[in-house]
Amino acid sequence: MYNAHRGMVPGAPNNRLAELLEQVRQEFEAEAGRAGDYERQLANQIQEMELVRTKVFQLEQSHVALKTKYEEDIASLRRELEARGGPGSSSHLGGPHHLQQPPPPSIGHGAGTLFGGIMAGAAAQGGPGLAPPSQEQSQPQGLPPHMPSGPPGLNPPPGPQHQTPFGGYQPGPGVNGYGPQGAPPAASPGPKNRAVRGPPGPATPQQSQAAPYPGSPQVPRPTPPPGQPQNALTAFQRPHPNVGNTLADLEVDHVHENYKREGNDWFAIFNPSIRRVLDVNLVHNLPHQSVVCCVRFSLDGRYVATGCNRSAQIFNVEDGRLAAHLQDSSLPEDGDLYIRSVCFSPDGKYLATGAEDKIIRVWDIASRTIKHQFTGHDQDIYSLDFARNGRMIASGSGDRTVRLWDIETNSQMLQLSIEDGVTTVAISPDNRFVAAGSLDKSVRVWDTTSGYLVERLEGDVGHKDSVYSVAFAPNGRDLVSGSLDKTIKMWELTAPPHRVPGSGPKGGKCIRTFEGHKDFVLSVALTPDGSWVLSGSKDRGVQFWDPNTGVAQLMLQGHKNSVISVAPSPQGNLFATGSGDMRARIWSYQPYQGPQ
Repeated sequence: MYNAHRGMVPGAPNNRLAELLEQVRQEFEAEAGRAGDYERQLANQIQEMELVRTKVFQLEQSHVALKTKYEEDIASLRRELEARGGPGSSSHLGGPHHLQQPPPPSIGHGAGTLFGGIMAGAAAQGGPGLAPPSQEQSQPQGLPPHMPSGPPGLNPPPGPQHQTPFGGYQPGPGVNGYGPQGAPPAASPGPKNRAVRGPPGPATPQQSQAAPYPGSPQVPRPTPPPGQPQNALTAFQRPHPNVGNTLADLEVDHVHENYKREGNDWFAIFNPSIRRVLDVNLVHNLPHQSVVCCVRFSLDGRYVATGCNRSAQIFNVEDGRLAAHLQDSSLPEDGDLYIRSVCFSPDGKYLATGAEDKIIRVWDIASRTIKHQFTGHDQDIYSLDFARNGRMIASGSGDRTVRLWDIETNSQMLQLSIEDGVTTVAISPDNRFVAAGSLDKSVRVWDTTSGYLVERLEGDVGHKDSVYSVAFAPNGRDLVSGSLDKTIKMWELTAPPHRVPGSGPKGGKCIRTFEGHKDFVLSVALTPDGSWVLSGSKDRGVQFWDPNTGVAQLMLQGHKNSVISVAPSPQGNLFATGSGDMRARIWSYQPYQGPQ
């Protein structure tokens, strides 16, 4: 009996263990079933979100179509009204030329973009986007219905006319080239048998025809009233109005000789409220066959690259001669393809170009061949920057991403996504951070190694409209940004040396706001010594600003259309500008030595 009882004991624990294991199995199966339910629910929700997203996109496209039809109807009514001698007719400077000024066309980026509708809405208010230029005009009355509105220009003279890109004429007051002070000059004709259009979307807001500045050889000076001696009141005796940093409000004829500099087709006004410490001069004028979307110097300062329709050019800075013409021969010969950004490798051997076809091409300059192509963006590429270590390129695109590309492995390192189109990117001098400006009015800064978002510059002290340009200061701690709100902001970054995952971005400190441009700020930069902030604007002006005070030192006018891009030479004393007037220019700046 005892031995039999001992033989039965071990079976009890085994049965209990089996029961527990069965309970665990049942619980596991139940949890697995619930997890499957959650996955199905999640999949359904994702599908619903995709349906909503598709519906929103369709609504945006419908809105764009309706808006386009509305604008066409308005343009037709205006033409009919002006043909009957209605309010649209005008007479200015001795010649009646009845001109219509229809609203600008809708701007978009094709069916693949979700912010095309936003761009189209902005264009309706004179916002970002380029309108196509006209062909050579032979009739003295009326302009094509696609001509955009924008800063007014003068009525053209009778007879055959050549329109520079994006030129619209409308009589009205203007000051210092920002309005009708004279008839615009003829533009260089583009390639034969093909209309040249302006590049759409971010990086080149809508253009308008500029006019010569007052006092230029193309504009007669006003005759004094009878009985008044012509020199009764000299320019030096006239008090300068208190215009602050809006130097475009000063008439160049009324500025004392010590506070202006004039060339054959350009002039600079120096702020009469402060001591003049700079002088500027035109070094080279570089005509192109289309809009110049971007300019950039090589690190050694010997060359400057430009991007325009279908090609990039490299010029010798010393003599202004063309050193290289880079164009992808594999592309079809017809159609437009604007190069929106260019940047040299630090060693000067390669030039990276970003274009509307979503491809980044890295050119071997010596052989004029493509060394490598980076693909992956879903929309136009608007901005590129080469890291100082030569190992990576940053790109920003309308597809709402910033991407970092490894030059050595020819692969993508990071993809950083945001809520809206990316218009501009810049890598810090120490290669640690990449900054991007966006249509959503903010500036973001990421760690290039980890991809962590370390700064988000926005809010009450931030920009009130899309950011179109960002640039790091030479010290790597400060950042400047230019916006469609007509301002420039300088930010003091607060990013620590090492980010802790999950800690979230910090808001950088806005230490200064620069106000004075009369229209969109399209490009900003700092001189290599950090002494000056440069800016280019749709008001056709370039301004130099003191970064310590926010006061404008000078305003430079010479381009006859928006200044789309400004770039200082890394070696100092030179800067380049690119414009919608189909010209790039190289300028010099140096300490002012006083009256000559």
